[in-house]
Amino acid sequence: MKMVISGKGGSGKSTVAALLAEFLAEQNREVLVVDADESNPGLYRMLGFGNPPLTLMDLLGGKTEVRKKLRERIRKEGREELGLFEKHRISPEDLPGEYVARRGNLSLVVVGKILQAREGCACPMGVVAREFLKRLEFPSGGIILVDTEAGVEHFGRGLETAVDGVLAVVDPSLEAVALAERIRDLATGSGARFAGVVLNRITPETEGILEEEIHRRNLPVIGRFYLRPEFTAALLRGEKLPLSGEVREELVRILQGLQSGLL
Repeated sequence: MKMVISGKGGSGKSTVAALLAEFLAEQNREVLVVDADESNPGLYRMLGFGNPPLTLMDLLGGKTEVRKKLRERIRKEGREELGLFEKHRISPEDLPGEYVARRGNLSLVVVGKILQAREGCACPMGVVAREFLKRLEFPSGGIILVDTEAGVEHFGRGLETAVDGVLAVVDPSLEAVALAERIRDLATGSGARFAGVVLNRITPETEGILEEEIHRRNLPVIGRFYLRPEFTAALLRGEKLPLSGEVREELVRILQGLQSGLL
């Protein structure tokens, strides 16, 4: 199963991805996290890795080389599917060790990051992410979680054509709710299943208002995380997110909400 985690910037997509990945790995599931956010560099810390792996963009020769091959393919064939990967089907084991971070049955692959001013748009990274996910094969029962950049640009790049479902993360803001509605419509339009909404960083004061806006748009809520000081402290220290008993119970509910046709 391949699942994209999407939402407004700052809503907690990486947090939800890290929590799900850690919990599933504890349940003896094979888990691969694909970091497709070209801006945020900190997901590897949330997952408990000391250093990030080298990126797929590095593996393929860098953005300049990928952009060159992309232009050649468009000029010759009028399409932007890249023959960058040697194999039509790819397993994480096919990648050199320095391009995959591993801890037990949890693995992390990073597509690429924008590191310098004026290095150009992130479109080549979007193409690499899509083509990698299309070719990616994982053990039966394994889970692939894709942490995307903020917003919906990845829909324009066709990333959702390479996955099974889309999960939206919503924080207590009207912008996040409106974007989740748009994500649902874009996901279903791309042929992916919209798995539902996870509410994040809610408080007793905001929960009722947020749920009213969510239900008014007929968005299914499959989980919720309240504002937790231990998460804030871990993120500030660059540490792995802690899984308390309450958090584990909520993760069970989220996974139950994903059961239908996805796991």
